[in-house]
Amino acid sequence: MMNYNDKIFRPISNTENGETSIETIFHYKQIENVLTSEYSGGKIKYGHLIGLVDKNGNIEMRYHQVNDKCEIMTGICYSIPEILENGKIRLHESWEWTSGDKSKGQSIIEEI
Repeated sequence: MMNYNDKIFRPISNTENGETSIETIFHYKQIENVLTSEYSGGKIKYGHLIGLVDKNGNIEMRYHQVNDKCEIMTGICYSIPEILENGKIRLHESWEWTSGDKSKGQSIIEEI
């Protein structure tokens, strides 16, 4: 099983309806197959996610965050890992808001 504990990620791309940006920093923690992260930066004042990691390193997660408009936003996300040549992890994410307009999007985050 892939271990994301103490890894730090930053978005490198996101669809227009997303709130994360290159200014957003995620600090992942993992105990067994349970993943959590606190994150902030850019349009996000504070966010938290919780998820499960499968044997291939795929992540199913739920997230909630407070944005720069002081709105609480919630969603679900599925992430698929890619190991880069330098050994760092890139996550390909498909997500969906469960609040607001309930739209869907794609993002990519990379370990820094």
